[in-house]
Amino acid sequence: MAGPPDCVVFDCDGLLLDTESAWTRAEVVLYRRHGAEFGLAHKQELIGTAGPISQAIVERHLGLPGRGEQLAAELFELVMTELERGAPPQPGAVELVAELRARGTPVGLASNSPREFVERALAVSGMAGAFDSVLTGGEVASPKPAPDVYLESCARLGADPGRSVALEDSPTGVASAVAAGMLVIGVPSLEGVDLSDAPIVAPSLRDAAVRRAVGLALAA
Repeated sequence: MAGPPDCVVFDCDGLLLDTESAWTRAEVVLYRRHGAEFGLAHKQELIGTAGPISQAIVERHLGLPGRGEQLAAELFELVMTELERGAPPQPGAVELVAELRARGTPVGLASNSPREFVERALAVSGMAGAFDSVLTGGEVASPKPAPDVYLESCARLGADPGRSVALEDSPTGVASAVAAGMLVIGVPSLEGVDLSDAPIVAPSLRDAAVRRAVGLALAA
């Protein structure tokens, strides 16, 4: 990509903010309520999913077919409570967003989480108002891994997806952004998660590969 990207769009959970710990605490409680222990393999399968996909996974994990909507409602109540314990930005997130905005690059947030959760997480983290567009999977025809949330984010930001960058921490999110035609940077937040479909994989948002991909000068 010659020159700076038209826009940069961030995933929320795990990539921008450390909200996955809140989700995990809520998932542990939910699974115990229904006689199961929540483990790493469960988390690896659930990370980045939403809607019917995540509901079907939880139903299968707990052996409760047809109860997906009820379980999702229970989980959402639990995670909103856990969120009050904090949702700190991931290392380098605040600085990266600030530098992009200072350069004049439009920045967006594209999440599979419910709007109420995303807005509260941004408020708790101190990053409310930092994005030119905030869009969730429930506001488009199909959530990630469909490309809708990224295509609509680029449209709202007046950007060509083929000249834009997405940052993701889950295979579901990577698939969504790749399908949208964006340059995707994978930054894993959980061990054992395969982000190899992303053209660039970096250990953190502070990594030089991230800065190069979004067209920012390398830190001294």
